[in-house]
Amino acid sequence: MFERFPKSHTKLPDAYQAIYEAHYRSNRDGATAAASLAQRLEAWMHRQVAMDVIGTSAGGGCAASTLEIGAGTLNQLAYEPAGAVYDIVEPFSSLYADSAYFRRVSQVFPQIWDVPMERRYTRITSIATFEHVCDLPQLVARCGLLLDEEGVLRVAIPSEGTLLWTLAWRVSTGLEFWLRHRLDYGVMMRHEHVNTAQEIEDVLRYFFEGVECRVFGLSRSLSLYRYYECQHPMMDRCSSWGRAAPLTQASLGDEK
Repeated sequence: MFERFPKSHTKLPDAYQAIYEAHYRSNRDGATAAASLAQRLEAWMHRQVAMDVIGTSAGGGCAASTLEIGAGTLNQLAYEPAGAVYDIVEPFSSLYADSAYFRRVSQVFPQIWDVPMERRYTRITSIATFEHVCDLPQLVARCGLLLDEEGVLRVAIPSEGTLLWTLAWRVSTGLEFWLRHRLDYGVMMRHEHVNTAQEIEDVLRYFFEGVECRVFGLSRSLSLYRYYECQHPMMDRCSSWGRAAPLTQASLGDEK
């Protein structure tokens, strides 16, 4: 199934390039009505990822450690207890540089390949990032190698590729984008979301023996978001895919 990887992002037309950075930032900051609504719904993903540490101090103990992939503006830290080791993977410093949560970050890595292989994490987390990653199998394999023996990969994603998810963004963010810019938001979505939710699940199940899924909705096909809890990485597969950085330029940050 990996013949589709690594993928590449479609090139944005000039009209989209001109507004991309401002749109991305306003979307992450919830600066518009549709973005604000999306953030309230996305809180479900943040809560699912933090479920194992909610109500604890220092992430359940001084030995706990977290690596968040695609940390962006650090909004996940609003749901996480203070005091634990919290490293992040984020290629764009402009997203987190002025965040009030930045003081809680232990170390920043531009890409997951920059994380030393001798590091081990109790938790590796990611919220609404895996749908953007062109070299997803290598990224997930690397996660498996960086987890400690009882570590867990906790991933939340939109249900990309399903009818309900498509309808949801078309009547909210998509409509608002059209009214503001007179441009089709589908072009932006096709540029950013290179992986469907099913593709992401397939990759997770290839590298991890234990994968549990919860949905914000009725089922996988009738949901807005999904949460995956992944344990017991298959180390032979992870070693084959995750030891070296990709030879291509596809990376966590290409879509931005």
